Amino acid sequence: MPHFLIQKEEIKENFIELNDNENLFHLTKVLRVKIGEEIKFIDANQIIYLTKIIDIKKNFIKAEIIEKSKSERVLKTELCLVQSILMSDAQNSAIANATQSGVKEIYPAFSDNVSAPLNSTKNKTNKWEKIALENFKQCERADIPIIHEVSDLKTVLKNFKKENILIFAEKFENTDINNCLADINKNEKIAIVIGPEGGFSDCEFNYFKEQNYKLISLGKMIYKAPNAITAAISNIITRIE
Repeated sequence: MPHFLIQKEEIKENFIELNDNENLFHLTKVLRVKIGEEIKFIDANQIIYLTKIIDIKKNFIKAEIIEKSKSERVLKTELCLVQSILMSDAQNSAIANATQSGVKEIYPAFSDNVSAPLNSTKNKTNKWEKIALENFKQCERADIPIIHEVSDLKTVLKNFKKENILIFAEKFENTDINNCLADINKNEKIAIVIGPEGGFSDCEFNYFKEQNYKLISLGKMIYKAPNAITAAISNIITRIE
């Protein structure tokens, strides 16, 4: 069951009085909810409200609160995805996969082998935020990831401490993830870095080595970038959460 983000003023003592146009449209026109159906809502404090609809009007839904509880669908660690921008459909999948995997922040970045032209990324942040919001609803996570404006890869990496930068690269098949996590600081942001469709360039690999960044492999198989995002995040979560 998807859940819907609600504002503080929509929460009454025993009811949810929904008047947000986007949520109203989704519930009444897309899901076609009816009186008596159960719907989940979540607020900014990550409190989940299980409710039953008791009234539906054109610009208004009233739902009785059945129970409420703190959501547990949130990562304890601040995992951040630094991902080289992909072509349109793949980029949309990347945002969706990252949101479903629980990352706190997404940093779209330009790297040497990015195929998408720079002008194609202009004004795309709003679109990516909508994709993140839809996946936030569908997978019932407690928080919505922050999506940063597009920047170049080297600039983005300066936001993180070196020991917390994990670069996933297919050229390094024997790099052990556990060894790379040995000195990681779980109280600081952790960057999971994924390259573009063509991988990182030799110049970028040389730069990574000069900076002593951690280079990790996902194993013998080579993944498409959106799938590599899911695999990389999952590998990290199972080891540090």
